[in-house]
Formats: sequence, C-alpha cells, structure tokens
Amino acid sequence: MNERTVELYKQALAFAYNTAGPDAGLATVIESLTAGKFAELIIKDCITICEDGSNTQTTGAGAAMLIKQKFEVE
Repeated sequence: MNERTVELYKQALAFAYNTAGPDAGLATVIESLTAGKFAELIIKDCITICEDGSNTQTTGAGAAMLIKQKFEVE
C-alpha cells in the first residue's frame, strides 16, 4: 500500500474503534466498520480528484490516470 492508502486505513480503523465503543473487542464489528469506512475514504479521495476544477485532466481517462497515480496502482 502507498502512503495515502495507509493513512486512509488508519483513519478507518480509528473510526471503527471509536464507533464500536464497548464492542471494539469483537473482531467482526471492527472489521466491518473499518472496511466500510476505508472504502468511503477512498471514494471521497477519488471524487475530490474528479471535482478538482484546477486540473484539466479531471475527465475520463485523465481522471483515471490521476487516481492511479495517487494510489500507485496500474
């Protein structure tokens, strides 16, 4: 995982523990909350890239390229 992905995962994990409260010891609760929040954070980053009006590459293939670069995937 790249640095941004690790950062988003840590945020998702913190959200899961804060949300689960006393149920934080139940692995399935934490895993479910973390996975959901992690996906949400990744999607928000992608939306931000697509909505960035200062970049002329934020449509179609250009946006896909920027997302790939941000998350270091091919």
